[in-house]
Amino acid sequence: MKPDRFDHFVAIDWSGARGERHHGIAIAIAEREGGAPVLVDPPRGGFSRNDVLQILRDDLPANSLVGLDLGISLPFNDVGAFFPGWEESPRSAKRLWALIDAICAEDEHLGAQSFVEHPEASRYFRHGKDREGDRFLLPGAVTREGRFREAEVAQRAQRCRPVSNFNLVGAAQVGKSSLTGMRMLHRLRDHLPVWPMDPIPEKRIKQGGSLLVEIYTGLASKETAALGGRTKLLTYADLNAALAVLDCPPVDRTGEVDDHSSDALLTAAWLRKVAPEKERWEPRCLTAEIAYTEGWTFGAL
Repeated sequence: MKPDRFDHFVAIDWSGARGERHHGIAIAIAEREGGAPVLVDPPRGGFSRNDVLQILRDDLPANSLVGLDLGISLPFNDVGAFFPGWEESPRSAKRLWALIDAICAEDEHLGAQSFVEHPEASRYFRHGKDREGDRFLLPGAVTREGRFREAEVAQRAQRCRPVSNFNLVGAAQVGKSSLTGMRMLHRLRDHLPVWPMDPIPEKRIKQGGSLLVEIYTGLASKETAALGGRTKLLTYADLNAALAVLDCPPVDRTGEVDDHSSDALLTAAWLRKVAPEKERWEPRCLTAEIAYTEGWTFGAL
């Protein structure tokens, strides 16, 4: 299968918050043949993470490109380990997913609190404004922002502002989302391949021809803004202006739109637009080693 042969483009704005159901989870789909992206109606109270797992495992339309807004791994390449100094530190992203899922086996709703509170793992995270594990900032750190994957370094070169996945503090943090997402990714193994750890599927696995990629909704927003859209989408008029940059028809709604819905809608249309671009699948700094350990953010060049 060529990357430009997907039939459905699914963008998922994820949440790592505690609890079962989350209004912060939004799912949007854009169809290959065109038309405006549409939101998937959530159940009452919002989607749960297990709802999303079931959709991706059992109910995903064949030949879908799925973008998940979270970090699919942790920094490794900077110091040659996820958790330097911890003997349980795994050597690949998939083993990292397994480790997190095992430590959090008793956490309900795909939560990851047990991992961030683990006596060893907790040492690598920032837990509060004035509370950091003693290994959050390793010797030689050049800033207090924490460690970054190579994909996030590439994002910064594209004038985005990613936050370290080891940071659990603040509205922009993605650490908790990433850890809960890695639990889901572990449970999707043998059901849905993940790029770039897995090859683009030629034949049916469990979801025929489908593939999951990490997305950063800020990258889609930044690219559309550079071409005349808006960075902050507060209304459907703002959203539709950004969609127009992608040669996408407008969403037939007016008034205010929440961040999660607008991020999912815009990014679904963006995935449809950029998936045929060969350079998106061959970023300059992506090596086999980085794919194996850190993964990559689709679209980061």
